[in-house]
Amino acid sequence: MQLLDGKKLSQIIQERVYSQVKELKSKTGSVPGLAVILVGHDPASAAYVNMKKKACDKVGFYSVTHEMPEDISQDAIENTIKMMNTNPNIDGILIQLPLPPQIETTKILELVEPSKDVDGFHPFNVGRLTTGLDGFVPCTPLGVMELLKEYNIDVKGKNCVVVGASNIVGKPMAALLLNANATVEICHIFTDDLKKHTLNADILLVGVGVINLIKEDMVKDGVIIIDIGINRAENGTLVGDVDFDNVSKKCSYITPVPGGVGPMTIAMLLSNTLKAAQINADKRA
Repeated sequence: MQLLDGKKLSQIIQERVYSQVKELKSKTGSVPGLAVILVGHDPASAAYVNMKKKACDKVGFYSVTHEMPEDISQDAIENTIKMMNTNPNIDGILIQLPLPPQIETTKILELVEPSKDVDGFHPFNVGRLTTGLDGFVPCTPLGVMELLKEYNIDVKGKNCVVVGASNIVGKPMAALLLNANATVEICHIFTDDLKKHTLNADILLVGVGVINLIKEDMVKDGVIIIDIGINRAENGTLVGDVDFDNVSKKCSYITPVPGGVGPMTIAMLLSNTLKAAQINADKRA
């Protein structure tokens, strides 16, 4: 069994981004800019945003966080996004989810300029991903693909089972695998007999937020496991969706939690924002 070390790879990617930011600045005088909208005081969301801010600082990005109260109006958020859409110093816009219930999340995501949609959530970018065209891809699934590539794991022709069908992870993950010529199956909360499906997986990718959902008897020997879940156990430790101690004995490769997919998500956010900045710089040239 070999661990897929996302922490190590993310550091390599961040060093690469830092180098390219210096090159961009020397050529154009500008640096990539990322704007984040954070609504309310959810501790997990605040922690994620803080991690993203530190990562931006580390690679030389300009970043700004718009912190808004829990009872913010739809119009107030929309006006902020419109302002950021026209701000030439902002290359990427990130809406930290979830948003409070009074906000129409879909409308908010659709308002972000697609060329600044570094989270890859706008329908324009979703459509380009689905049809295999270049665009912005959601950071977590993109990070998974980079991790597989780093360890020379070719998904072509492999049976890939994705557990979880969210717009943020499951669906784009399946699209990326399909684009890479994998045979893809998506399981979700209404799937009958999950074990029957997971036992067929050459590569099993799980991201639903349920501790120990995947157990030893649900996977075959030699399986590759990508655990995208992140949960806080009763003792306060972070764990994934896979019973790591027991399942890892049967794996050829597996991602740890933490230190697997999580760091790759932030690395891909930086990579996407740099990509947006480079496109904008070319437009201005």
